[in-house]
Amino acid sequence: MADDPRFLTLADVAEVLNTSSAQVYALVRRGDLPAIKIGGRGQWRVERIQLEEFIQRMYADTKAFVDQHPFVDADVEAD
Repeated sequence: MADDPRFLTLADVAEVLNTSSAQVYALVRRGDLPAIKIGGRGQWRVERIQLEEFIQRMYADTKAFVDQHPFVDADVEAD
């Protein structure tokens, strides 16, 4: 179980997403990525399943964006 913990630190999430801890904190504070605050120091933890659901939402959002803003070959300079 130690190799696959239920809860991740913001630094762990940042590593998974290949971004900064500050960016992950912003996602949490905006409510985009559900998290809990634990302990006397109020450390943030993100449940692994919440991270996976967030990633799936981002894929869906990106697909919707691409569908609404199709790539146009005319935008690329022809050889």
